[in-house]
Amino acid sequence: MKKLISTFLAVASLLAVTAVPSMAQDWPHKQTIKLIVPFPAGGGTDVVARIYAKYLGERLNQTVIVENRGGANGQIGLMALKQSAPDGYTIEVTSDTPMTVNPWIYKNVGYEALRDFIPVISLIRLPSMLAVHPSTPARSVAEFIALAKSKPGVINYGSAGVGNFSHLQMELFSQAAGIKLVHVPYKGTGPLAIGMLGGEVHAGFNNVSTLMQQVESGKLIALGVAEPKRMDELPNIPAIAETLPGFAIAPWVGLIVPVGTPKEIVDKLVVTSTAVMTDPVVVKQFKEQQLNVMLLEREKFAALIKKDLDKWGEVIKTAGIMMEGQ
Repeated sequence: MKKLISTFLAVASLLAVTAVPSMAQDWPHKQTIKLIVPFPAGGGTDVVARIYAKYLGERLNQTVIVENRGGANGQIGLMALKQSAPDGYTIEVTSDTPMTVNPWIYKNVGYEALRDFIPVISLIRLPSMLAVHPSTPARSVAEFIALAKSKPGVINYGSAGVGNFSHLQMELFSQAAGIKLVHVPYKGTGPLAIGMLGGEVHAGFNNVSTLMQQVESGKLIALGVAEPKRMDELPNIPAIAETLPGFAIAPWVGLIVPVGTPKEIVDKLVVTSTAVMTDPVVVKQFKEQQLNVMLLEREKFAALIKKDLDKWGEVIKTAGIMMEGQ
């Protein structure tokens, strides 16, 4: 009898071990995939996620539902992913800020980017632009730097909040240019846009897709894009790097899953995501919104996250940025 029980347990154990790879190889085979976005609906990350989810679902022949879990600068959404089962049925499209900035401006975020998540693949790079209100007497990056140096502590800029990318981009720009600006944080990109258009602040960084309509209407003046060189779509707008050599920075959006997700599932997500993001129809949709496809798989994506963690840590420490109450 003991021998029979021992044999039964051994067989059961073997079946349990082999079941996981089998299920992973068959993924997705049973249920809807939930794609978390750690920000409210309507923002840049959400726009990317919804286009991606539509075509990912078509290629996997499975329903992909976007679930917005905004709050705490993306922390709530990332914690939801961390606490989910690593079975491929809960995935997340996030921007860089929750992964590379939050650990430096909050004392306890509850997760570590490269310990608790698997970076599957980056998806999008969002070109950024430095713009000023027409009342600001500067029409180039060089003139803006000269203006700020002539009036230290007087020229201000707006951001969508402390620790937001629009804040950190200007801090990086200020450090590179050797200038001191006054930070005026708003509560979100909407209030920031109103503040810039109303002339409440002299300048600000934001995504090209967000600012171009105001620039084309003459309500704002574009000084430069934060790309390594001029954008093909906007040849008349200089790259900031033409004045500050080497200056190039843009937010990114990428796909992550909980640590422990089987390699077979991660590999299938890489292959399927690559097919989605290189589809001319999809590329065109992103291009129309000045969003550039950027595909970095597993190790290269992880290297980008590590590089950005180190970079923003240095910028934040130098600027002394910390969330209130921290």
